[in-house]
Amino acid sequence: MASVARVTEIIASSTKSFDDAVEAGVDRATKTLSNVRGAWVEGQKVVIDNGRISEWRVTLKVTFVLED
Repeated sequence: MASVARVTEIIASSTKSFDDAVEAGVDRATKTLSNVRGAWVEGQKVVIDNGRISEWRVTLKVTFVLED
């Protein structure tokens, strides 16, 4: 039996690190989407306030398998 997957893009942020932003994004995606099978980081960005990094952001592509 063949399966069909879909990819959706999400943006997640953290005040700690890129790794924490990825964890937050994956955690949130698995609460909304069923059958999440993978994710990859498409992009990274930081927000700077007063010369210091205040927020780390990641753009994630999340893959999930569609149910029949």
